[in-house]
Amino acid sequence: MELTQHAKREPRAHKSGFPISLLSLTIGAFAIGMTEFVIMGILPNVAEDLNVSISAAGQLITMYALGVAVGAPILTVLTHRIPQKKLLIFLMLLFIVGNGVSVIAPNYAVLMGARVLTALTHGTFFGVGAVIAASLVHPDRRAGAVSVMMAGLTIANILGVPLGTYIGQHMGWRASFGAIALMGVIALIGVAILIPRLKQEKSSSIKQQIAALISPKLLVFLLICALGNSGLFAVFTYITPLLVDITGFAEHSVTWILVLFGIGVTVGNIVGGKLADWKLMPSILGIYVVIVIALTALTFTIHNEIAAVATIFVWGAGSFAVMPGLQVKIMGIAKGAPALASTSSHSAGNLGNAVGAFVGGWVITHLSLSSLPWVGAIMVGLALAVGAGSMLSERRGTV
Repeated sequence: MELTQHAKREPRAHKSGFPISLLSLTIGAFAIGMTEFVIMGILPNVAEDLNVSISAAGQLITMYALGVAVGAPILTVLTHRIPQKKLLIFLMLLFIVGNGVSVIAPNYAVLMGARVLTALTHGTFFGVGAVIAASLVHPDRRAGAVSVMMAGLTIANILGVPLGTYIGQHMGWRASFGAIALMGVIALIGVAILIPRLKQEKSSSIKQQIAALISPKLLVFLLICALGNSGLFAVFTYITPLLVDITGFAEHSVTWILVLFGIGVTVGNIVGGKLADWKLMPSILGIYVVIVIALTALTFTIHNEIAAVATIFVWGAGSFAVMPGLQVKIMGIAKGAPALASTSSHSAGNLGNAVGAFVGGWVITHLSLSSLPWVGAIMVGLALAVGAGSMLSERRGTV
């Protein structure tokens, strides 16, 4: 009897500080960040071992992004009736299996299938995780809680990816995925032990969830998310040639600049969460203004080593500071399907990543490498314009 009562007990929202249970979500985000990005550092090793070209190996990255963009919302819809904690456990098990198969993949096709399987957990984990993170704290600290979870993704770029790359280069690329699977096991244990059994809200039907997802207001913010990410990846995808060919850095120095970028990303993520809890829409728009200014400035500062590094730090901080606020805003709009909406924001972001990389390649071919920063600024400026228009419409009561 006591056990039953304990199981039904609801967690209290923390009014001061964040509960330690958030740490398990952060670790899960760290593991997912590693599995998404480490492949870039070990791509030549994978290509050589599996006897495929670098371009073919690069499709492992493309298919992962498509798996997040297309598959994650579908998985979220199909699992919407599963209690949130059980769903997180299922996702981490799927994540561990996907990376485990990557370790033993005998050929390129099996590795591709394992990457797609792992990608399915990405968006759904962040979507459900964001809902759980927001429910664990007082309402005025929701964006901050989401930013704590998202910090795992940003820290993965500073520590996890360099570590995973080092392991892959010295112990074989399969060892990198083994290390990631181990991180998944740690996250799984954390979720099972630390995440409380949450009260399950009345589940919306699939039709109601899709209706909530295709509401014009939500689609506007998914568009904002995609535009913002496209501006980020139009430049970030080609940051190495920018720093080497234009600024004049040695190639080995780029690694340390990217670590600094990652530190800016982490700082921005935490600060952005606090700003969003303070004033949601003004902070989102204000941060986009900072990003536009930083990218515009980078057009000129890219020619000077010190100025370029300083600008890149500010740009990285701003680019990720906006994300917790956007996540909370999107969940707030789709009250009938917050997990699906949150997952869809990651899908929109990944589509933005792909579009940004494509646009950046087009700019290099038809304009010049040095044109990337101002083109990126224009794309983020479009996100700012759409966001400003949405806020004005809200105030006038037309949305």
